Amino acid sequence: MTPSLTHAELAALIKGKAGITVDPLELERPGVTFEEFGVDSLGLLGVVGELENRHGLQITSGAEMSKTPAEFLQAVNTSVKAGA
Repeated sequence: MTPSLTHAELAALIKGKAGITVDPLELERPGVTFEEFGVDSLGLLGVVGELENRHGLQITSGAEMSKTPAEFLQAVNTSVKAGA
């Protein structure tokens, strides 16, 4: 079984690829948006690229356009599970 991307892993990826420090617990807040943290679609594109390299598959198009961490995690985890 392929492990799911967690809020903590997402926070680390955002730090590494977008240069923005985000508390993983804040990413779990219902209704929170990436905009609140200053993470834009280019930052998410970097995160998607890293995940694609790690897993050797294409992540669902549009993941980088997600407005919330919940949307992003769902898109990524669905793509990874489908490609497993």
